[in-house]
Amino acid sequence: MKIGHAARVAAVTTAGIALVYVVCVTVLNLVVSAHLTALIDGRLSDRVGDLRKPPAELAQQLSRPGAVSDGDNDGDDSPVIGWLVGPDRRVVARTPGAPALPGSLTASARNGQTLTATLDGSGPFRLKVSGSGADLLVVGSSTAGDHRIEHWLLIGEITAGPVLLLAMFAGSLLIGLRAQAPVEQSRRRQLEFTADASHELRTPLSVIRAETDLALSSPRKAADYRDTLVRIRGESERLRRLVEDMLWLARFDSEPPRLDDGPVDLAITAQACADRFRSVGPAVTAAVPTAPALINAPPEWIDRLAGVLLDNACRYAGPDGQVRVAVAHTGHRVTLTVDDSGPGIPVEQRATLFDRFSRATEHGSGAGLGLAIGDSVVRSTVGRWEVGDSPLGGARLAVSWRSSQPGRAEAAHAPAASGASGVPRR
Repeated sequence: MKIGHAARVAAVTTAGIALVYVVCVTVLNLVVSAHLTALIDGRLSDRVGDLRKPPAELAQQLSRPGAVSDGDNDGDDSPVIGWLVGPDRRVVARTPGAPALPGSLTASARNGQTLTATLDGSGPFRLKVSGSGADLLVVGSSTAGDHRIEHWLLIGEITAGPVLLLAMFAGSLLIGLRAQAPVEQSRRRQLEFTADASHELRTPLSVIRAETDLALSSPRKAADYRDTLVRIRGESERLRRLVEDMLWLARFDSEPPRLDDGPVDLAITAQACADRFRSVGPAVTAAVPTAPALINAPPEWIDRLAGVLLDNACRYAGPDGQVRVAVAHTGHRVTLTVDDSGPGIPVEQRATLFDRFSRATEHGSGAGLGLAIGDSVVRSTVGRWEVGDSPLGGARLAVSWRSSQPGRAEAAHAPAASGASGVPRR
């Protein structure tokens, strides 16, 4: 199977997922950054509220180490430090060890302002300005720890991104190949069916054309014309059967009919089908039970299946052969069995027995669609095939279904004597 189409679909899917991943990562980073900033702003606002004192007392408190820091901070939190800015916009007091505030910041600071600034030698800080009158209190905390968190988060996202996208591409490719397999198989079967159908249709059409050209090439006797028309009619009949089978399979594949709710008596269907084929040539016998053998399936489908099996058996058994059809209860299942005295089915060919235009041997004259039609019926009615050797010397084809009367199955094992002898069952 070619993987080009599946790979293209997987690549497009992965590209879409990559775009969604980038958007989600960007939003996540913005949310995390905003959350960390809000936490720092909350801490700074709390400390500003705790430090509402007169400027002289506040300046004396700021000069003591640890006077501004929150006593219950986590170990990972940066300490809160403070500055007191006088009326002339000069820092008159600050926490010991606090970096200097830039002159541009103190000149533009105003009450209630919250901003992020880079202080000389200390990195980025989050600052909160508060004050009354001409004096301003500035408290701040380093955001270097938060930046490290965002940095490692980004590294993790960048590292996990390619791995995730590679896994998504491999998964999409695998799913695409699995989803494409039935489509590819259907396409391949359709191509094979078209090629085989063209070959099968060409043979009768070529015979009809050749017979017609030969009849028109020169004057002939009436008997010769009659022989030609008989051969043309035979090829036309073969062509008609082939077209009908192909149309039936095409309709069945496009929209299989729904199963009927009512049961069908398999014994009556098998007996009626055996009666129809007694004039074909081989000796056809039927062994069916007297009690009903009911299964849930459309009657016309089961009649078509029985006709396919008997027609196939009669053609391979030949005019002097034997064909036997039987219906029996086995536990909670009902089995339709058709035996013939033909050449049988080689074991190595049984795997492809139900393929369209497949023939088990070269002795038959069919197109190889009968058993394909039968297989469609069996699969649609939830039946089971059994292919083996017949006691008559040829092939045995059997199909079993779940009985719609499991309680009466044991009472109907014995076949009717009249059915076994070949007398039509009324």
